[in-house]
Amino acid sequence: MPGPEPKAPPLDLDAMRRHLAQARGPRFWKSLEELATGESFPAFLEKEFPRQAAELEVSTMSRRRLLELSLASMALGGLQACTRQPIEHIVPYVKQPEGVIPGKPLFFATTIPLGGYARGLLAESHLGRPTKLEGNPEHPASLGATDAITQAAILDLYDPDRSQVITKLGKIQTWARLVDELGPVIKAQKAIGGSGIRILTETVTSPTLASSIRDLLAMYPNARWHQWEPAGRDAVRAGAKLAFGKYVETRYDFTRADVVLSLDADFFLEGPGAVRYLKDWSSRRKPRENEKDLSRLYVVETALTLAGASADHRLATTPAILSAIACAVAAELGVPGVTRPALDPKLQKFAAVVAADLKKREGRSLVVAGEFADAAVHALAHAMNAALKNVGNAVTYSEPVEPSPVDQLASLRDLAQDLRDGKVDTLIIAGANPIFTAPSDLDFVGALQKAKVRIHIGPYADETAEYCHWQVPEAHFLESWGDARAFDGTISIIQPLIEPLYAESKTVTQLLSVLAEKPGDSSHDIVKGQWQKQ
Repeated sequence: MPGPEPKAPPLDLDAMRRHLAQARGPRFWKSLEELATGESFPAFLEKEFPRQAAELEVSTMSRRRLLELSLASMALGGLQACTRQPIEHIVPYVKQPEGVIPGKPLFFATTIPLGGYARGLLAESHLGRPTKLEGNPEHPASLGATDAITQAAILDLYDPDRSQVITKLGKIQTWARLVDELGPVIKAQKAIGGSGIRILTETVTSPTLASSIRDLLAMYPNARWHQWEPAGRDAVRAGAKLAFGKYVETRYDFTRADVVLSLDADFFLEGPGAVRYLKDWSSRRKPRENEKDLSRLYVVETALTLAGASADHRLATTPAILSAIACAVAAELGVPGVTRPALDPKLQKFAAVVAADLKKREGRSLVVAGEFADAAVHALAHAMNAALKNVGNAVTYSEPVEPSPVDQLASLRDLAQDLRDGKVDTLIIAGANPIFTAPSDLDFVGALQKAKVRIHIGPYADETAEYCHWQVPEAHFLESWGDARAFDGTISIIQPLIEPLYAESKTVTQLLSVLAEKPGDSSHDIVKGQWQKQ
């Protein structure tokens, strides 16, 4: 019979500290016991691994007996798998769905919302499973093209890290339980006009979602709706308001532009119209028999961009100098109220050359400001396009695509202040992750915890979900109904290709319908009801 297992000696922390204080150079150890190097440790090692152990006399058990015991152990271990499994039959379709042929894909038109804006897609499906996303040739925001973000969006559908169940304080709950617990909250808020309700979303262009929020605000007139997109279009909105006194939507037509000046605008990648703009711009870079000149591109950039890599003339600068160069070009074009700044002679010469080239193509040129350029740069770009008579040709303006455009940073600050002041009883966060993306000076972690009821709906149990009482998994756009507007205002329907992979997945409109006391509505019913009213 083997003896009792040797016990490891107790740790002597003081001895460990003295040993580390005296150590010189790198030293490695396998355990804290070895590091202790007390008197008992060598004895422990000697007992656990005795010398000449290989020479000790072993058991007289024969090889036959050892083999018998080994086989018996394997047989006993296999008994647990000997449970009777139910008989399962694989049968063909009783009635094969129309158009479904194994190995032959089906294609469905749908829409992906990116930054709130729609982009038309053709989704490929094999036997009811979405497998590939491409641009819809008939959608004005894509014209059959797509980008890397859209291509990768299908991976989110099958991501095992997606939020799969409704949880409350980390424990699995049900949709019915959430509806029941919100009942008293709704009753209390109706009595005070919803003054304690706040809704935080990302950028919204969906007519259905916007209508649902408006109906909710009509029911709770004292409630508030806030929007926050960390890489949003605040500078674009502020520049338009600075130039026109109100929010407007700016659209470009690169097929009508012979000369383009980009002021830190990577229009190949940034903005809701990037895919369409890239396709239009590239069409003017292909030699044709009836065109002697290709379009020309000047890029002034503060960081490396794809537009700059494709530019005919490229100038690297800083954000401060970018504004000065924009002023210099505007002054050369004769924009009223703009004075020529003091610039390095080389930069002044660059501005003069660019302005002269733009003037030669008056009405057939374009000045584009970057999504994240200063608001003043955007206002100067609008003024230069007006001076060049590009408005109505390469540039057009319309009412905003967003139903409620706001300064989103200011909106988030207002929400944080209301939270700190104790004005928020119920907070619904839809898709946004302000704990991770909000500016640090807002201390949104501390502010958020002042709300009594915190509900987060999103595809992942992210940082914000950890600070909320409820986490609701948000349905993927390939498994739910919805709508959105493209950069040019085109309204597109989001059509699902598959039932939700996780039964408790909901859309934002479904969550808001609980506050509207219509918790049983499906995403299809909500979208259908919205468009039946039009």
